Amino acid sequence: MKPTVRALCLAALSLPAGLLAQGFPESFAQVAKIIKPSVVNINTEKDIRQDNMFSFGQDGQQDPYFRDFFDRFFGGMPQQDYKEDSLGSGFIVDAQKGYVLTNNHVVDKADKIQVKLYDGDEFTGKVVGTDPKTDLAVIQIKDAPAGLTAAKLGNSSAIEVGDWVIAVGSPFGFEETVSHGIISAKGRVIGEGPYDDFLQTDAPINPGNSGGPLVDMKGEVIGIDTAISTQSGGSEGIGFAIPIDMAKDVYQQLITNGKVVRGWLGVSIQELTPDLAQHFEVPKGQKGVVIADVLDGGPADKAGFQDGDVLAQFGATPVSDVRQLQRVVAETRVGSRVKARIWRDGGWKDLEVTVGKMKDSGGGSSADQGGEVSRPRLGLLVKSGSKGVVVEQVEPDSPADDAGLQPGDVILEMGNSKLRSPEQFKRLVDALKPGQDVVLQVSRDGHNLYIGLKMPARK
Repeated sequence: MKPTVRALCLAALSLPAGLLAQGFPESFAQVAKIIKPSVVNINTEKDIRQDNMFSFGQDGQQDPYFRDFFDRFFGGMPQQDYKEDSLGSGFIVDAQKGYVLTNNHVVDKADKIQVKLYDGDEFTGKVVGTDPKTDLAVIQIKDAPAGLTAAKLGNSSAIEVGDWVIAVGSPFGFEETVSHGIISAKGRVIGEGPYDDFLQTDAPINPGNSGGPLVDMKGEVIGIDTAISTQSGGSEGIGFAIPIDMAKDVYQQLITNGKVVRGWLGVSIQELTPDLAQHFEVPKGQKGVVIADVLDGGPADKAGFQDGDVLAQFGATPVSDVRQLQRVVAETRVGSRVKARIWRDGGWKDLEVTVGKMKDSGGGSSADQGGEVSRPRLGLLVKSGSKGVVVEQVEPDSPADDAGLQPGDVILEMGNSKLRSPEQFKRLVDALKPGQDVVLQVSRDGHNLYIGLKMPARK
């Protein structure tokens, strides 16, 4: 069974005596004493309303005629109400205002929030702001008492793989539970959102730990326990925490605006693969991301960005991959003017872009009907389009299939040639040598990307 990621024992080693004395703490008690007064238990309640479970059809399904009867004569199906409880954790960040940092999924759509302090006192909580994209939320303890203890926020960028950490929370409802482990990895991408950059730890965390702190040996928070990878539903030594460095900026925006405003360039980007690096003649060893598409009228368009540019540096940050650039741009203040270094047509060029405000993007592609051309060498059937040629069919296990082409893709360019007809596409394909690599610019779902394709050897 494939492990699943859910929101939510160290083996004895034979080590040299000196290393054991230096690296293995005799106790975690002092660290626990520092952080535990700041940790809170969060209990939420949701009011759920749904149709009464009358079932008169097969396989437990409601009979549509029965539903229609109630809709026509009684204004709808009978309703039943129930309450859904959930449990999580959090930690106090501002003692005077009673601000608590936790996960968004802990308080999402909650109708009632109860916050239980370290001394057992309970208070009502209210949501100050949420950010689903990072799964972070700030709640406030209403009528917060004097004398609360705020956690000290540390520096997650300074933490290293192998460093000791402890997690505090309420796993399965067992409040103020402390577990220990190490940082297993940094920068983990687990598919939870566009800004995945998790710390991985083997400190046992379980459902109920969500939103609780992960702290270093100074008792400073370096992460927020958020998810686990598990087959059993419980801890199996692979837990994930949001780095506190990311959470700090989100926290400030949430307490100020109630939401997070992110920077935006108005481009589609993709990884700089070896094939694309060769196609764009990028200097050997140079990292960056490929600008696959520039939105008309967007910040990047106004700054002079073009399709096929390789973005190597944004401000003071060298760009290494797509996710890093997404995070850096998102964290940049809207309206800031940032210098960007790009590789274009065999040389470097500096552009200055005014960062815009992130917004939803959409759109689709359309194509005219036209003649079809079959290309056995590629395993591809194409037809005329208003722009380029449209992929009609992709043969399984063909070069086109291996490259990732899909029906509905619009091939805009092949190599450095803009496509205007299937016949032109045929001529360009016929001119390619066996084993030769070629890069296609493709429009998919209204966005452009580059796809590297290798011509098959002739038999």
